[in-house]
Amino acid sequence: MTTQPETDAEPRVERNDAENRYEIWVGEVLGGFTEFTPDSHGRLVFPHTEVDPAFKGQGLGGILAGRAMADVASRGETIVPECTFVVRYLQGHDVPGLKIDWPNPGDES
Repeated sequence: MTTQPETDAEPRVERNDAENRYEIWVGEVLGGFTEFTPDSHGRLVFPHTEVDPAFKGQGLGGILAGRAMADVASRGETIVPECTFVVRYLQGHDVPGLKIDWPNPGDES
C-alpha cells in the first residue's frame, strides 16, 4: 500500500549541508530536493532538481526553487544554474540579491 502525502501540511524548505541539497518537506514526507555542489570558485552549482511524482501539480518545485534561491541570496553566495528546472525558474522570477553566474556551454567549472 502506498502512503498518501499530507496535502494539507504547509511545505517547508530546509538546507541539508550534509547531503548538499535543499529539501522540501510536506509534513514528515520528503517531497523533493534540489542538489548543489560547491565548485573551485566557491560558487554553488545546481545540477539537478527532483520532486516526488506523488506531489505532481502541487507547485512544490517552484516553492523549493524560490525558497532555496532566496536562502542562497541571504547567505551572499553565488550560484551556477545547470539544472533546467532551476534555469527556467530564474528566467521567470526575480530573486533579490541573488548572484548568478550563468554557465557557458562546454564550460567545465
